[in-house]
Amino acid sequence: MPKKVYDTTRAHALCKRIPTAPFGDPKDRHIVGYDEFVRTGGYESLRKALGMKPDEVTGVVKDSVLRGRGGAGFPCGVKWTFLPKLEAGKDAGERYLAINADESEPGTFKDRLLMDFDPHLMLEGIAICMYACRLTKAYIFIRGEYHHQAHVLENAIKEAYEHGIFGAKGLLNQTNASQDAFVAECYVHRGAGAYICGEETALLEAIEGKRGWPRIKPPFPAIQGLFGKPTIINNVETLAHLPSILEHGSEWFCEQGVESSIGGPPSYGTKLMGVSGHVERPGVYEFELGMPIRTLVEEFCGGMRGGKKFKGAIPGGVSMGILGPDQYEAELDFDIGRKYNVLGLGTACPTVFDEDTDMVAVARNIARFYKHESCGQCTPCREGSGWLYQLLCRIEEGDARTKDLDLALEVATSMGSMPGTTICGLADGNNWATRTIMNKYRGEFEARVRRTSVPVKMTVGAHS
Repeated sequence: MPKKVYDTTRAHALCKRIPTAPFGDPKDRHIVGYDEFVRTGGYESLRKALGMKPDEVTGVVKDSVLRGRGGAGFPCGVKWTFLPKLEAGKDAGERYLAINADESEPGTFKDRLLMDFDPHLMLEGIAICMYACRLTKAYIFIRGEYHHQAHVLENAIKEAYEHGIFGAKGLLNQTNASQDAFVAECYVHRGAGAYICGEETALLEAIEGKRGWPRIKPPFPAIQGLFGKPTIINNVETLAHLPSILEHGSEWFCEQGVESSIGGPPSYGTKLMGVSGHVERPGVYEFELGMPIRTLVEEFCGGMRGGKKFKGAIPGGVSMGILGPDQYEAELDFDIGRKYNVLGLGTACPTVFDEDTDMVAVARNIARFYKHESCGQCTPCREGSGWLYQLLCRIEEGDARTKDLDLALEVATSMGSMPGTTICGLADGNNWATRTIMNKYRGEFEARVRRTSVPVKMTVGAHS
């Protein structure tokens, strides 16, 4: 297969107005207001969508095979079709859009870039989604620590109401192909800083004002979600792709990215990749899916910091697990999980480690995070995360024995929604992070423990 050539001569759709290396100087970034957004082509895709029937808009998104950018990678257009079909002439009542702007996954900061500097791009995507799915209200669930971003979004939403995007006089004053007066409302809902609210049903609970912990499924959100009504949940970056797909068409989108190399669904389009850790130039980059981590680090991030050797990388948030020292060529696409024994691509925001990193300390620190963030609803996660943290602390301090290594792996693999013991995937993240680090850096863990010895006593003859 010929080597993939990555086009670095033009900025891609998401960073069109945000100077980002290698296309522009990040020092030139500023908040793009409504007037500048419109001057540079903003809201034209919404006008185009309003000239189409809602099902036609959904069809374009389906044809693009846009996969969710929040972590799971589920096709966006397919998710939209799970909503109950509307009957002609009947009032469907309230239908909701929940936007996941929580971004509480450690090592992930790509949605923040969009909310910081180009909030109207996401708002245009929200409006397109609401029209296509006939959703009446949108709630942007933003993490509690994103104070500045929340204010930027509030100002952008105010501008959108003033210029006919949302509200009774919105959606560009109700001129659309479906010949109805459709009202779309949009709000910002600030969270309280809980990691678990990144899980979609916990997010819905939090918006409803309840304790943020996951719901049992079914029913699924598309059928019975927010306030018991049909609900679509999409990530910030996913929605931000919609304007360019509507502008250029699904075929244009499919020309970017890569086909699956293992016979699975393709990885089309570009992706925001937030690189952190031991590299010379950390930051957010936008490239086509399929770029190897080595290419991203060596050609665009200035290489490993201080010229040190690559030791490993978490490909997209700590819950995905780790790529070992022999997996530097791993491609950032949705095949990465099956090909390199990690949970998946996740947010495609690599955290890179150099040769001096203590992987035992990395595993312990990740376990501490999950212990703290477990909502406590499911016993295997609530108790198992605590046990796992205690075991890893013991290993790090040198007080453990070799049997504790096996015990830690046993505890990790026995909790999670994939073993079928928990409602959501928080425990799976804990499981994959711990298990992949321990298996791929086994020697470091063995060097920290004392050998387990089992004394054997033998008696010869009668024993008094």
